[in-house]
Amino acid sequence: MARPIPNHGTDGVHAETRLRDQHFIMKGHHCHSCYELFYVESGGCRFLVDEHIFDLHTGDFILLPPMMLHYSRYVHGPCRRTVILFRGEDVMDEVRGLMPRSAFFFSETAVFQVPDRYRGQVADILKEMAAEDIMRDACSAVMLKMLLQTLLLLCGRVCSFLFEPPADLHTTDQQILQAAHYICQSYMEPLTSADVVRAVGFSPNYLSRKFRAATGIGLHEYIVFVRLQHAAQELVSTSDSITTIALRCGFSDSNYFKDSFKKKYGVTPRNYRKMF
Repeated sequence: MARPIPNHGTDGVHAETRLRDQHFIMKGHHCHSCYELFYVESGGCRFLVDEHIFDLHTGDFILLPPMMLHYSRYVHGPCRRTVILFRGEDVMDEVRGLMPRSAFFFSETAVFQVPDRYRGQVADILKEMAAEDIMRDACSAVMLKMLLQTLLLLCGRVCSFLFEPPADLHTTDQQILQAAHYICQSYMEPLTSADVVRAVGFSPNYLSRKFRAATGIGLHEYIVFVRLQHAAQELVSTSDSITTIALRCGFSDSNYFKDSFKKKYGVTPRNYRKMF
C-alpha cells in the first residue's frame, strides 16, 4: 500500500535560488517536516541522504520526502541551486497520478535529470517561483502552487528518473557508504563509533576524518541521527511506549533519547506523536 503524502510542514510553497561555493559549510544534517525539491541550475554538489551519496550536476533534481535526514556539500565548486519546499496538499491529485511510479513517487527519494533542451524552460519556471516568493502579494501563494504543478508535470513528461543510488562513486565515497550502510543496518544494537571502524576495516582516524569531511557529521552523531529518524517513524506508526521505542532504536537511556529527540525535532517525543 502506498504511503499517503503527509499534510504538514511549511505554510504553502516556498522557492529560493542561491549561489553556493565550496567554502559554504552547512552546520550539520537536517530534515524538514515538508518536501524538499532541490535543483542544480549550474555547477554541482554532493548529497548524503541516509546511507546514500548522490553527486548532482547541472540539470539534476533531487526530491526528499518529509523527515528525511540529509546533508549537502559543494565539493565541485560554485553551484547555483534552487530549493522548493512544499506540503503534500500542495500537489494536485491529477499531477500526482501522472508522475512516474505515481503510487510511490512522493514517498521515496528520487533523482531526475532534465534534458539539455528543456533546462531553459525549467529555469524560467524556477525564476518565476523565486520571484513570487520574494513578492508575496495576495496572489503569490496561488501562483506558487500553480507553478509547482507546471514544474512537476514538465519533469514527469521529459525527465530521466533514477530511483537507485548511482554505482559510479569514488573509492573514498564507497568507504563512507560502507560505514553508513553498517550503521543503518545495526542502529538498534549497542553500537559505537569503534564498532563501525572495526566492522568496515579502516583505521579509526582515517575513517572518522573522511566521514566528517564528506558528510559534515561525525560517526557518533550519525548513529544518533539514524536512531532518531527510526524512532520518529515508530512514534507515529505504532502505539508502543516511548521507552520501548527508545530501547528498540538503540538508546540505552530514555532521558538521553528524549533530550536528543527534542534537539533535532524541536518537540518532545510525546508532543511529536500528538502532532501527527
